Amino acid sequence: MLERVKKAQKMMLAACDKLGRVINIMEVCGTHTVSIFRNGIRSMLPGGIKLLSGPGCPVCVTDQGYIDNVLQLAGRDDFIIATYGDMIRVPGNGGSLESCNGSENVRVVLSSEDALVLAKENPGKEVVFVAVGFETTAPASAVAVKEAYEQGVGNFSILSGHKLAVPAMGVILSAKNDKIDAFLCPGHVSAITGYGAFDTIVEEFGRPCVVAGFEALQIVEALAEICRQLIEGKPAVKSMYAAVVTEKGNVIAQKVMAECFDVADGWWRGLGNIAKSTLKLKGKYSRFDAFKKFNIEEIPGKDITGCQCGQVLCGLIEPNECALFGRSCRPETPVGPCMVSSEGACSAWYKYGGK
Repeated sequence: MLERVKKAQKMMLAACDKLGRVINIMEVCGTHTVSIFRNGIRSMLPGGIKLLSGPGCPVCVTDQGYIDNVLQLAGRDDFIIATYGDMIRVPGNGGSLESCNGSENVRVVLSSEDALVLAKENPGKEVVFVAVGFETTAPASAVAVKEAYEQGVGNFSILSGHKLAVPAMGVILSAKNDKIDAFLCPGHVSAITGYGAFDTIVEEFGRPCVVAGFEALQIVEALAEICRQLIEGKPAVKSMYAAVVTEKGNVIAQKVMAECFDVADGWWRGLGNIAKSTLKLKGKYSRFDAFKKFNIEEIPGKDITGCQCGQVLCGLIEPNECALFGRSCRPETPVGPCMVSSEGACSAWYKYGGK
């Protein structure tokens, strides 16, 4: 293992020498961010390589307007809000699900299937599932909606905040941060989409895209592969996660998503409105769409004053460059979602001291 690490370091040093400048590599996935910190990977990189945290944490990229909509529903006595635990403390303009007046109507679930069961057990309540996440969690939401349709569960709906990774990567390069040299691509998302999904980033922007799992050695070797491509000037898509990720991905999961969802424009924190970047339920399943069922207008929310999560997600600043970081914004008193989520860049920086 040590020899492989040394070989990877040698490749990284060679890339730094050849390019003669800082090499900016964005890790798209929040799980990568945490793994990189936990394993001390930053400390063994050459000084010429800079890792940037990207928009791969689903909690972090959820627009403020979506959070505020959830809070409004939670305040209604005839509603139960079913949500993953990491959404509980995300602050909106009226508090959080944990602190709002309707907190007794909030239930933490481990899956969309649990939310559907909750609806069956509470026929006198409207159960709304807070459906956030990338391609990784979207298939499970689709399955729950299909089951509700087939079983005639009329008090179940989802507030779809599901997002697609590749459109966000393209917007970052084209409109936010063109200084990014390459992407360390997410393993979980790629298991669903296949590594071929990143071809467009290579073809349109000429940036290497390398998929990795979450073990330290695989991440280090993926960074070395990026550097090899930069040295040769031949950007490509490559998967270092062959045990899980194929070129075409999980075709069954893709099929169930396509059956239930349409691709639509949508709002992202820090990135604005991105074309064809979110998933909305198809007409057949519209009665399970909480936006339509309860006449909720999708408008962009106003971010909390002083919070710079948006700039962090675009790789424009590091978390400790935000004036709130470590002061008013701490894990016990988070101001923004990047400090709330366990996969958030600010949370990881705070926990590991940026090392």
